[in-house]
Amino acid sequence: MKTLLVFDFDHTVIDDNSDTWVIKCTPKQDLPDWLKNTYQKGHWTEYMGRVLSYIGDQGIREDAIRTVMETMPYTAGMIDLLKFISQNKERVDCIIISDSNTVFIDWILHAAGAQCAVDRVFTNPAHFDDRGYLDVQCFHSHSCAQCPVNLCKRKVLEDFLERQSMAGLQYQQTVYIGDGGNDLCPVKSLKKSDVAMPRKGYSLERLISKLNAGDSRHLESRVVGWSSGLDILNEVNSLMKQSCL
Repeated sequence: MKTLLVFDFDHTVIDDNSDTWVIKCTPKQDLPDWLKNTYQKGHWTEYMGRVLSYIGDQGIREDAIRTVMETMPYTAGMIDLLKFISQNKERVDCIIISDSNTVFIDWILHAAGAQCAVDRVFTNPAHFDDRGYLDVQCFHSHSCAQCPVNLCKRKVLEDFLERQSMAGLQYQQTVYIGDGGNDLCPVKSLKKSDVAMPRKGYSLERLISKLNAGDSRHLESRVVGWSSGLDILNEVNSLMKQSCL
């Protein structure tokens, strides 16, 4: 049976935030205060819609934005990990669940030749409109009170696993790799055979530690921290070897 690898994108696959990186294409590489002050907690995607509209108003178009986004740094060891995944597709499926957008992720993966490693990307849909402005929409609506209004990663993961099961594909285990607070909800849904891999020094690791503090464990899955893609590669290799025993 295959192993499913689930990746967050910002601060996981890449070593920065794609939504804030795009600001580098503006003349002052910054946003005006009036725009920054429109952000409301839990409504990041709507805020990014206003940011991208502002970028369009500055006359900045697709080629200039793409040039900037293709300079995004990958997290150490991550390209090696993605190369390994692309070479072992008979044993590993890989999906990304991210609060970025389809255009940014597609550009960044192709810039490193890493797109072949990823089977599906679940993120906010984006396209360039008739004016040449990048337009981003919310991925879906949901009823989860813990997640941003546009994306519950747990629902995305559970829906994906259900569709795969209906198609006759069961995974031996799911490995969830992330860094942020919005990765906690899907991590809570992992089973005993699964592995949660929070990035060391980031909020997901702290939230898991807090959740598991005391006598009672609240997560069924095993927890393995990581600092580089090579740490993840070592864990995946270990799981694959165990599955052969």
